Amino acid sequence: MDSSGLMGRKSVDDILESGEGEQQLSKTLGALSITAMGVGAIIGAGIFVLTGTAAAQYAGPGIMLSFVLGGIACAFVGLCYSEMAALIPVAGSSYTYTYATLGEFFAWLIGWDLILEYAMGAATVAVGWSGYVTSILKDVGIVIPAQFAHAPGTPIDGGGTALFNLPAVLIVALITMLLMRGTKESARFNNIMVAVKLTVVVAFIALGWGHVDSANWHPLIPDNHGTFGEFGYSGILRGAGVVFFAFIGFDAVSTAAQEARRPQKDMPIGILGSLAVCTILYVLVAAVLTGLVPYKDLNVPDPIAKGVDAIGIGWFSIAIKLGALTGLTTVILVLLYGQSRIFFTMASDGLLPKMFSQVHPTYQTPYRSQALIGALVALVAALVPINILGEMVSIGTLAAFILVCGSVIYLRRTDRHMKRPFRVPAVPVVPILGILLCLLLMIGLPLDTWLRLVIWMAVGLAVYFFYGRKHSVLRRKEGNAA
Repeated sequence: MDSSGLMGRKSVDDILESGEGEQQLSKTLGALSITAMGVGAIIGAGIFVLTGTAAAQYAGPGIMLSFVLGGIACAFVGLCYSEMAALIPVAGSSYTYTYATLGEFFAWLIGWDLILEYAMGAATVAVGWSGYVTSILKDVGIVIPAQFAHAPGTPIDGGGTALFNLPAVLIVALITMLLMRGTKESARFNNIMVAVKLTVVVAFIALGWGHVDSANWHPLIPDNHGTFGEFGYSGILRGAGVVFFAFIGFDAVSTAAQEARRPQKDMPIGILGSLAVCTILYVLVAAVLTGLVPYKDLNVPDPIAKGVDAIGIGWFSIAIKLGALTGLTTVILVLLYGQSRIFFTMASDGLLPKMFSQVHPTYQTPYRSQALIGALVALVAALVPINILGEMVSIGTLAAFILVCGSVIYLRRTDRHMKRPFRVPAVPVVPILGILLCLLLMIGLPLDTWLRLVIWMAVGLAVYFFYGRKHSVLRRKEGNAA
């Protein structure tokens, strides 16, 4: 086994040069669009679904502290992402950063991990979207037959089981076509949807605050039930690990670096700005929700709608469902977008087939990659239940975050003289704190989640050794040089 090939790393100069090659992505995104992209990905399933279930099952009113813990971890990681995205403004996110530091083998592992994070994340949210749209249509008298709105085998009222989830397929197909059409058009659509979503979330906080019953916040940290992760302080940790699904958005922001007009300025603003806005909103929504409804009653797929019922304003329930729908739509858009950009970069490096790096001559998007990803995500969303889909996304995200923090430390030692438009303060303390907090959150996740991650990575190793290693552009260069 050629260890130099496995651990060979691309220099930052080589990565920047490859980002300026023939297959060009259009530079159309400014700081506002990048921030909106981050908010679009972060404000979604976390607020509209996971806040309630995590409070009911793990943390109680202490779910507020879970979001604070997750936000603190993301603050350290976000600083590291900002330095790397400004230093290496190409598509690929943590895959690219790892290639520049730990080498090809670890870059492949994190790229394979990101497939899990983005594709399964998009499928998870598409299934949640299906539930909300089915509910809204039912409110106006349009009923989607249950056998076409759930995964196969799901029991339905009246007997029998479901066949497939049609609404989830349709939303993935529509967003995929939009993304194939162009980044600028997709960003404009996303900006509008984010504005609607933020309006609804802020309205929920404002209207709900006056109806909060502070007795629902006591005890803030319910007594542990004798099992790790079931309330108590371990419940806050478990809750933070589960709701971390919500924070994958700012990883997706870094995949836009190659399409930013001024990446050295726009990327740090977009990453840190979206993270700050969303963490504050998450904590406030968690506070209002657990103040309106006893936490034990929040184990439902639409906890925010249940909170609105407690407020007692009928028309606002419809607005919340529409807000949730727009929120989940933007998450699907950003995750599908991010997945195609990671595939684009991995294919450019030879680790995936060339078709994934082909750019449309008119739209300047990786259209073939986007189409295949859309088809696969739609298939998964149609056939797999949401609880299975959502279990692995958080652990994959945390693994990627750890490697980005490590990349900052590594490049500060090996390429210390490079000009850094944005610098993480107090290196290596800040990156090390990011690594430790992410490890802490990973420890809080269930054992079966770890086992699924190991299986997924084993499959990835097989793909790498049978395809990626043989077609690696870097290995070919090293072979020619030898």
